[in-house]
Amino acid sequence: MDEQTRQDLKQRLASAAGHIKGIERMVDQDAYCIDIIRQIRAVQAALDKISTRILDNHLHTCVISAIRDDDPQQREAVLREITSVFEMAHKR
Repeated sequence: MDEQTRQDLKQRLASAAGHIKGIERMVDQDAYCIDIIRQIRAVQAALDKISTRILDNHLHTCVISAIRDDDPQQREAVLREITSVFEMAHKR
């Protein structure tokens, strides 16, 4: 992962963490339930964007390297990793 991508991801994660702290305060203050849910959905959307950015980086670095590698087991391992991530996501 290049430094610019790493810094962007760290900034996005810090922002999401700040929003989560805000949601915590909303719960403590007994805020309106729908407002809390809206904030949770916003954090989930932000985390989805972070995940997509990391996946894109992975595809353009690790996966490309594995595909170019002469070891077929390495290629299969990388493909299984990606498949397993999506299988876990669909089990939720």
